[in-house]
Amino acid sequence: MKIAIRKIGNSKGVLIPAPLIAACNIQDEVIMHVENNRLIIEAANTALRKNWFASYDPEKDESAWNDLVETEAEQADWEW
Repeated sequence: MKIAIRKIGNSKGVLIPAPLIAACNIQDEVIMHVENNRLIIEAANTALRKNWFASYDPEKDESAWNDLVETEAEQADWEW
């Protein structure tokens, strides 16, 4: 399939036909990269990041600082 490249502001773009969008299961985002002089457009798997922050525990973050020990060199660098 040959598709014309269109000028969009200072950039260029292409309109991807709906059957191709459906065949690739593309929703709202894509991932683009260049491989062997070809532009590859893939569906972004946003489900991978869905709820990834749900298990975050700020208490664990705070307690990580408790185990840090300042070295002599670090103490010598500071002047108050």
